[in-house]
Amino acid sequence: MQLPNHTKLAVRHGFPTVSVAAMSSALKALLAQFMALLVVGLVAAMASMLGQGQLLDQMQWALLQGMIAAAIGHWLGMERWWLPLNLLFVPAAVAALAMDLSPLWFLGAFLLLALVYGKIYRTQVPLYLSSRAAVAAVASLLPKQRSFSFIDLGSGCGGLLQQLNKVRPDGIYQGIEAAPLPFLLSRCRSAFGVAGWRVSWGDFWRLDLARYDVVYAYLSPVPMAVLWRKARKEMRPGSILISNSFVVPGVTPEVTLKLDDFGGSTLYLWRL
Repeated sequence: MQLPNHTKLAVRHGFPTVSVAAMSSALKALLAQFMALLVVGLVAAMASMLGQGQLLDQMQWALLQGMIAAAIGHWLGMERWWLPLNLLFVPAAVAALAMDLSPLWFLGAFLLLALVYGKIYRTQVPLYLSSRAAVAAVASLLPKQRSFSFIDLGSGCGGLLQQLNKVRPDGIYQGIEAAPLPFLLSRCRSAFGVAGWRVSWGDFWRLDLARYDVVYAYLSPVPMAVLWRKARKEMRPGSILISNSFVVPGVTPEVTLKLDDFGGSTLYLWRL
């Protein structure tokens, strides 16, 4: 398949612009909602033709539509974090209309989500927080015999960096985050906590990975192939890439560690 010029440019430089993958997820969500509405409409029409009258009330129809949309989204191969969005989109709209909420509530909710998640529509990377089990496992994978530099791509609230700095203070820890609220929280934690780690504001796709011995990512399935191309292009020989939960398609990891945490996560390590 021939890629458009802007997509080729994004792949060549190792980061997506408005990615095809990001657009396809949004279209899948719209398709799931439309198909679910169609199914519910057909069921309601058949019930009316059979003389069943008002088979369900308004909220029950909305919940039925949400369950069908979530099932269709799963069938379309959407990521797990889309499931509650597909499930609750129409029921939430129906409930809001029934309560006659002020539009300011919707504006406030939108602004809060924008502060927490940033440009998720572009990156397709939601906010994931690394568990304590992940901290212990990552610490066990760090270089043993020398000081090292470590970068957390999309470092969230800075918890992983803060804990690693306590366990392995011989490392130089840095994070990069583009979502406003997690970035501010992490900067406060680093300012008033133990020195040795810091978080910068920015887009990690524009960051040169050559200066780091260890690159850690807890992203989503969507950007992993592009991240691997960026890592192979920029990271030094002998440096390591660690991914929490998400594999690089078609590339066998050197180390796989199953974590005993709430999400049943797995760490994957590749050596460049």
